[in-house]
Amino acid sequence: MRTAPTILHLDMDAFFASAEQAAKPSLRGKAVVVGGLGPRGVVATASYEARVFGVHSAMPMAQARRLAPNAAYLVPRFTLYREISEQVMGLLRALSPLVEPLSLDEAFVDLEAGEAAWDEASARLAGAKLRVDIRTVTGLTGSVGLAGSKMLAKIASEQAKPDGLVVIEPGTERALLGPMSVRTLPGVGPATGDHLRRAGITTVDEIAEAGEDELVRLLGKAHGHALYAMALAHDERPVVAERETKSVSVEDTYDVDIHDRMRVGLEVQRLADRCVRRLRDAGLSGRTIVLKVRRYDFSTLTRSETLRGPTDDPGVVREAAARLLEAVDTTGGVRLLGVGVSGLADYTQEDLFAQAQAQAEAEAEAAAGEAAVPEHPDEEGAQDTVPEQVPPAERRWPAGHDVRHAEYGHGWVQGSGLGRVTVRFETPYSEPGRVRTFRTDDVALELADPLPLVRGTVCDRRGG
Repeated sequence: MRTAPTILHLDMDAFFASAEQAAKPSLRGKAVVVGGLGPRGVVATASYEARVFGVHSAMPMAQARRLAPNAAYLVPRFTLYREISEQVMGLLRALSPLVEPLSLDEAFVDLEAGEAAWDEASARLAGAKLRVDIRTVTGLTGSVGLAGSKMLAKIASEQAKPDGLVVIEPGTERALLGPMSVRTLPGVGPATGDHLRRAGITTVDEIAEAGEDELVRLLGKAHGHALYAMALAHDERPVVAERETKSVSVEDTYDVDIHDRMRVGLEVQRLADRCVRRLRDAGLSGRTIVLKVRRYDFSTLTRSETLRGPTDDPGVVREAAARLLEAVDTTGGVRLLGVGVSGLADYTQEDLFAQAQAQAEAEAEAAAGEAAVPEHPDEEGAQDTVPEQVPPAERRWPAGHDVRHAEYGHGWVQGSGLGRVTVRFETPYSEPGRVRTFRTDDVALELADPLPLVRGTVCDRRGG
């Protein structure tokens, strides 16, 4: 462990919910819950106002509604969250080349590696400036912990919440950790915590008092050694720079199992398009298309197909996903679908050549197929060649998502059902707006891109 608190841990405060409050003036200071809104949904994030009622992340959404019936319940807008996350991670990388993201809203930073801090005073200054920069760039708040190790920096950021900064000074670590619950230490989940409790160990001090041999006997060699070291405030884990992305994927869980095969196909096509948008946003292409299907009985099937060369062509990905779906039995219903692309690469001339070659071969095969069709097919044959009419997918209006009306401008969906959609017209920079209701098929209303939370910042203009 270092002799100076130069490991920084940043945790954005109630990230998804705070972003929604910043985007929607009418929700500021009110209980907001973000997550899946169906009967199988779970809470992704709850605002601090909602936490007062006992709502927390990973809680079943039905339970959250019982605890806080008057809260605003919204579907996540990951396009916006990713954009904000990229802005925050950019600020962290300006501090140091060693940034280890843990999620969209959490990361470790080695300040010493970036020469941004070398002692307590400089570390505290860097942490304070970071908090100001985050608020200026994103309009949101983050809590910062500073210590000589990753474990202690994370504990410090938890103590700093919300919107604070805590520094654990060298030499104070053992006294700080001692009275804390064993669940404070990394790797101690509910099962390990219960196991230790049955052995009479509930605090970090009691772990240290039990001794290394007893912990090895209780938990096994690797876990026992590691836990004893952490109880003594020893944590030598380095900050590891962000690893290269291995795959890009999207998936949806459905409130009601999908039984209609045509609907399943349409959902797969929609997911393929979303996946390609995310792929292009990252400036990547990929060779392997992956389809994930979770059936009514919770069995999960994964199928994949590797192309001749990398692609970010939505048509290519859609076709490959459709081929993969043909080999999957969806009888009985589908509860989750996902489409992903792996084998990622930046575009090169070779990539483009391989893609063009594959497309040319496909076109040649199609031409050969057309030549084999009789010039004047009989009536029965003609009927066989008529393409099946696929009904257009129903317009979806997820609660909380952005819309634009030709007359009233930008707003967000408060709710929809029975052929109606209710919209509140406001922006991050306006006063709380008025509410209006429209038919779900109103041609003047369309889904829109999220607006940046702070004027002058850039937001993804291709996401919905």
